[in-house]
Amino acid sequence: MTSFRPAPTWLADAVFYQIYPQSFADSDADGIGDFAGITEKLDHLSWLGVDTVWLNPCFVSPFRDAGYDVADYLNVAPRYGSNDDLAALVDAARRRGIRILLDLVAGHTSVDHPWFRASADDPDDHRYIWTAEGRPDGFVDSPGTRPGAYLPNFFDSQPALNFGYAREDPAEPWRLPVHADGPRANRAALRTIMDHWLGLGVSGFRVDMAASLVKDDPGRTETARVWTELRHWLDTAHPDAVLLAEWGEPELSIPAGFHADFFLHFGGPTDGLALRSLWSNGEGTVNDTWDPLDCFFDAGGKGSPRPFVEAWQQASTAVDGTGTISLPTANHDFSRLNCGPRTAEQLPAAFAFQLTWPTLPAIYYGDEIGMRYVPGLPDKEGSVLGPRYNRAGSRTPMQWDGSPNAGFSTAPADRLYLPVDPSPDRPTVAAQRADDTSLLHLVRRLIALRRHTPALGPGGSVEVLHLGYPFVYLRGGRYLVVINPQRNEASCPYRPDAGTPRPLEARGVEVTDSGITARGFGYGIFDLAG
Repeated sequence: MTSFRPAPTWLADAVFYQIYPQSFADSDADGIGDFAGITEKLDHLSWLGVDTVWLNPCFVSPFRDAGYDVADYLNVAPRYGSNDDLAALVDAARRRGIRILLDLVAGHTSVDHPWFRASADDPDDHRYIWTAEGRPDGFVDSPGTRPGAYLPNFFDSQPALNFGYAREDPAEPWRLPVHADGPRANRAALRTIMDHWLGLGVSGFRVDMAASLVKDDPGRTETARVWTELRHWLDTAHPDAVLLAEWGEPELSIPAGFHADFFLHFGGPTDGLALRSLWSNGEGTVNDTWDPLDCFFDAGGKGSPRPFVEAWQQASTAVDGTGTISLPTANHDFSRLNCGPRTAEQLPAAFAFQLTWPTLPAIYYGDEIGMRYVPGLPDKEGSVLGPRYNRAGSRTPMQWDGSPNAGFSTAPADRLYLPVDPSPDRPTVAAQRADDTSLLHLVRRLIALRRHTPALGPGGSVEVLHLGYPFVYLRGGRYLVVINPQRNEASCPYRPDAGTPRPLEARGVEVTDSGITARGFGYGIFDLAG
């Protein structure tokens, strides 16, 4: 395993919060969220206790894929403000002890990027993957004077940057080696982009499609070498910065140089089973190729925590303390916790689990109040990926208060980036701030408990005591956690070594000499030291 500089100490107990900037807060009444709006809402994040914010891509873009089609890596999209506005946000966040991470789209650009426009007219330019003639399967016809076709990385409007091929083939001369001029120029460009924004004060990057760089790459070996090279550069040039991978396979991404990787709804040989086995209930964002499964956090009680625990154990063993696995509540690409049949009363147990398992928690904006995945929305900036897979439902405006547009924007409702959840009982930050029994207050208390109890963080030990309903585990040999995400009462045997466990945060759970009983949707965190 390659030796890297140890991760910055601040990462050890970080709590991430993901902001989809289009939908968080609109300061200028144009219906689209912006940097100034985020800056105005930083006190909410500070009060909640999060200390690291990841922003979805905010660079110049035609927005055919919500900003993941970058046309200029060094300047922000005007709809969010200016580079100075982003710098002001970073500075205001730092004063509150909050770090800002940007989203780095490393594997492709927009067809509108000057690099691609030049490449489409220059047969000697190899920044992208081009055939000299014809259009093999998966390629797209050249839009310029250059003959042949280019390889896209996701949508056709997102041409793949050329990081080379792991395996060459004389019959396919576009397969350049990883050390050809084009791939070398692209690796240098990634350093330039990261250096630019780190110089502005951001604290690192979440890297989009991090596994997609080198093509025909068995085991992602050559892609890993690219990231290893970049991590060594980062360790020297910006030792306090971090790289988070959208890879979904920590066993590969962390040894390659990432400080952390997310369990995702895709990735690895099981295609994201670990995360889907927790949250995915067949509604919201659903890939029709996924095998049906009963998720653990479902009222019917037909799932199991076993697929997640086994995947986490395998990944943790492979990583062996060199990096960290992050567990999100949701993100811009898959369903919120509050989706389909899952109701608000089921969410507290989900957060009690997410904030006490030895992973880095990532809270998707609005999940802290139980915002709902909104079904039936039209396609917006490439949100629809399949007949049952519309990402727009997870991207609706943040619900701040009871004013028009839920306090997101003063623009007319028909000018909003996406419509606000029309539910008459939609949750808001203001209402939940005023209610000490709300989900928002629970999440805040759980974050504070985690921060002040190192044994509950990613470095503390975990021992699974009951792998079912209820799910019971011991953190740091001292803190007992009980999670029952089903509607029915569940129990299991348990005998405390001594004394009566002291509840730190609990609802509907009893621990006695005869065992553990958890009412439906109950949860509890107990200090066994009394």
